[in-house]
Amino acid sequence: MTSTEAITDSEDSGPSGYAAARLRLLQQEARSGPPRRAALARLTDDWLTGLFTAAAIRAGVRGAALVAVGGYGRGELSPRSDLDLLLLHDGSADADAVAALADAVWYPVWDLGLALDHSVRTPGEARRTAGEDLKVQLGLLDARPIAGDLGLVASLRTAILADWRNQAPKHLPALHELCQERAERTGELQFLLEPDLKEARGGLRDATALRAVAASWVADAPREGLDRARRTLLDARDALHLTTGRATDRLALQEQDQVAEALGLLDADALLRQVYEAARTVSYATDVTWREVNRVLRARSVRPRLRAMLSGSLGGSKPAPERAPLADGVVEADGEVVLARAARPDRDPVLTLRAAAAAAEAGLPLSRHLVRHLATTVRPLPVPWPPEAREELVTLLGAGEATVGVWEALEAEGIITRLLPDWERVHCRPQRNPVHTWTVDRHLVETAVRAASLTRRVHRPDLLLVAALLHDIGKGWPGDHSVAGEVIARDMATRIGFDQHDVGVIATLVRHHLLLVETATRRDLDDPATVRSVAEAVSSASTLELLHALTEADALATGPAAWSAWRASLVADLVKRVAAVLAGEAPEETEEEAPSADHERLAVEALRTGEPVLTLHTRPEEPAGDGEVEPVGDGEVEPVGVELLIALPDRPGVLPAAAGVLALHRLTVRAADLRAVELPNEMGESADLLLLSWRVAAEYGSLPQAARLRADLVRALDGSLDIRARLAEREAAYPRRRGVKAPPPRVTVAAAGSRRATVIEVRAQDAPGLLHRIGNALESSAVRVRSAHVSTLGANAVDAFYVTGTDGDPLPELRAAEVAREVEKALG
Repeated sequence: MTSTEAITDSEDSGPSGYAAARLRLLQQEARSGPPRRAALARLTDDWLTGLFTAAAIRAGVRGAALVAVGGYGRGELSPRSDLDLLLLHDGSADADAVAALADAVWYPVWDLGLALDHSVRTPGEARRTAGEDLKVQLGLLDARPIAGDLGLVASLRTAILADWRNQAPKHLPALHELCQERAERTGELQFLLEPDLKEARGGLRDATALRAVAASWVADAPREGLDRARRTLLDARDALHLTTGRATDRLALQEQDQVAEALGLLDADALLRQVYEAARTVSYATDVTWREVNRVLRARSVRPRLRAMLSGSLGGSKPAPERAPLADGVVEADGEVVLARAARPDRDPVLTLRAAAAAAEAGLPLSRHLVRHLATTVRPLPVPWPPEAREELVTLLGAGEATVGVWEALEAEGIITRLLPDWERVHCRPQRNPVHTWTVDRHLVETAVRAASLTRRVHRPDLLLVAALLHDIGKGWPGDHSVAGEVIARDMATRIGFDQHDVGVIATLVRHHLLLVETATRRDLDDPATVRSVAEAVSSASTLELLHALTEADALATGPAAWSAWRASLVADLVKRVAAVLAGEAPEETEEEAPSADHERLAVEALRTGEPVLTLHTRPEEPAGDGEVEPVGDGEVEPVGVELLIALPDRPGVLPAAAGVLALHRLTVRAADLRAVELPNEMGESADLLLLSWRVAAEYGSLPQAARLRADLVRALDGSLDIRARLAEREAAYPRRRGVKAPPPRVTVAAAGSRRATVIEVRAQDAPGLLHRIGNALESSAVRVRSAHVSTLGANAVDAFYVTGTDGDPLPELRAAEVAREVEKALG
């Protein structure tokens, strides 16, 4: 059914008829995508034509036209899109008559509740405004006549396009700057969990900017896949508008499953992956196009001077660009990497990797024409790869930041998946954990970039770089990604050409890439079983060295919440202990780390008074490993925040009481450690003490006074402060924010976690009072907490509690499982 037929079938062609026809069109499930957008534009054109024609006759206005601009001008009307309209007139009609004509068109639109961006101008006014306002000029580049004097619109379009082309050296740099500012403000669409389909880098705004660049005749965007990417983003926006009933471009988490269903996709991950793929295509086209724009504009700026010089010396012939050799078959020309004239891609299967490595080492982009040519002409590498190919891959990965752009250029033409077929499963794969900054594939490349700066710390930098590239490769498969990744990495390392020993090392690194940081932050390092288990997993000092560097590179590439000087110091301490075991120095079974000087002072005071003693202060981070504070990020040293130390005589309820007091005072626990120790009292007898170390941060506002914390802790321990009731009141006063429902908590018993205690591991959504509830549940289960290790990573808390029975022995297997179930029930 055509748009005209839809109106005819409705009651009339007025607002109510248009509204009914519009609603029917949007409800047709079989009609979506470009056909529906075009039909909606035609339907709207027909309605506005009727309004404009009747109003122009009533007002007696001739020499006027109604013009669609922007997205409406392109015929890309989404269900909740604004109508961008220009009333163009030649200036011959009376101003009041033109105003009456405008009102007769604008008001019916407003009456239907449609968003309207409108203006009334003569051609001269439109050109002047466009010359002063870049956004107006961009909108007019897509001007399309709806009704009225078509010649008036045609002459304006001709003038606007001529102005745009004549002023390209001025306006294109301004447009580029506008795009860059928007990208910094909104982020990169291809990596955002809640992307803005229009404004984010790689979104619809950038696709429109590429059309504007093409209209300038200065440069043209790569056409391959660009139209398809634009359609994908528009289809997602259509589904988003219909799902939410709002004019929104932000793909919020809570709406992604519904949008995916509306598009016929499996789930929200399939939706994001499709959107990311489209955004990546637009982003790559954007990079290539602006690079070409800058090259052409630079050449134009020096052309007059060169023409004058050449006319007298070379008879006006055009000089060939300088070509500087970079590698066999690869040269630099005009700021890009291109093929040498003697290169034979059809006979040189290593040429692709050699060109990529040379470009990354030189910090230059690969020419788009080079990449396309290599993608279609280079023969596949033999399997396993020859040594030269493996060495070029390692060189590419070791180039640092320059690796990213080169890798993306190869991915854009499908070269990476041809070299490494298993890469397809992680390509554009989203990561739902908000701690992660990147998609899986980009995170792998970023990890290699981080590892490149650590290659001087290891004896086999090639193994480190390849393991960094492959460490999360299992995330494209079901089950534990480390287990799956070990198998895949073994196959890929064999394909790349490593020998059997090196393949085994890479597989071990992938299998255990989380081992050090998880053990260091969630296990008792004074327990010999902890250190021995890590030593058994890595098996050699050389593998431990590589795993240490991989751990740091992985965390730094994950996001700012994944690494800190504190985490670095814990991992370094674990590595030192494991290295000693691998060197034959068995850890003592009975020795425990002595309390720090601060804790010992507090412990003595607690013994003397029989009451809790605490101190709250900020201090520099402890040295990490070699005695120097390790930098985080761009060389900045992360502050430790605030350290809270507590010492008090051992008694029931200490953990939930202390955690509850911190929650009441709005202190977020970043990390915590609880230890039970025995110290001699004044009578020479052993006295049991609890020592608690906390890393905390104020949720907002200033820190509470230590005296108030101590007073509330005393009250909580003697029962006069009902923490549970106070926390419940506060939670009721502040309703939970709307968002995706967090997965349920999971409480497990760590197998072979310790010989001295049972390890209960809790994984849950971090929330105020979480540690208080865990402590209460453990107290109710009549177990003794020997030590606790709390780790918060983004929105997730992973806490390990070393517990024993009242007799001081580890819990029997059935009893341990029962305690885990009780804790999980309390958190659910």
